[in-house]
Amino acid sequence: MLCMQALSHLAQQTIPRKEKKRKEFKVAGQRKTMMKGYNLIAAFTILALASTSVTAYDPSPLQDFCVAIDDANSAVLVNGKLCKNPSLATADDFSYSGLDVPGNTSNQLGGHVNIITADLMPGLNTLGVSLARIDLAPNGGLNPPHYHPRGSEVLLVLEGTLYAGFVTSNPDHRLFTKILKPGDLFVFPFGLIHFQLNIGKTPAVAIAALTSQNPGVNTVANAIFGANWPIYPEVLTTAFHLDKQFVEDLQAQEWVNPT
Repeated sequence: MLCMQALSHLAQQTIPRKEKKRKEFKVAGQRKTMMKGYNLIAAFTILALASTSVTAYDPSPLQDFCVAIDDANSAVLVNGKLCKNPSLATADDFSYSGLDVPGNTSNQLGGHVNIITADLMPGLNTLGVSLARIDLAPNGGLNPPHYHPRGSEVLLVLEGTLYAGFVTSNPDHRLFTKILKPGDLFVFPFGLIHFQLNIGKTPAVAIAALTSQNPGVNTVANAIFGANWPIYPEVLTTAFHLDKQFVEDLQAQEWVNPT
């Protein structure tokens, strides 16, 4: 009899404990579900911010034009430039003369790039375009590997024969190249490293159109070995599999800016 009573008492104590564990398990499951929801919201927030930053360059203008001007007393700020009062704009603000003049290619690279941005042609401000003339000396004149952080590029060859190409980003690093002759076009996608080499025996001339009023240019060799201050040599010896002395010799050289 006493044994039956003890078993009954033990069963009554066990049931609440099982109920308590079920409730705790249910609460833990709800917390995990809530955390998944929070993580999903956070992921969507990051994607939204990322897409906003991607489309944040060269925004579409909210007016017909914005002629750049240095006089702060008669201007408003748009796209980082002060805008001239539209009633004071002239045809000169929207024109530029000088791309018919050959660039000086008597340098280490045998090349020269004359890029026309809103700094030289004020009417380009807010319009999201710019233009460049590229001159390359015969037998190896080079516009060295570089990229434009804020624009794509379309190249039109006017004179000479060019070997031009670009390399895709990680992880493939595919090389796309073409031999270009007068009248040929070649596109360099946004932000990818590209180059032009004159493989002909006569001077080469090309015109490049870029999809930004200030596309920027970062010449790879200049940035790596001509940085100011110099990059710590151990970084470059490991990254490029080079001897430290060789890296230091490269850093001591003068690196030509083609523009």
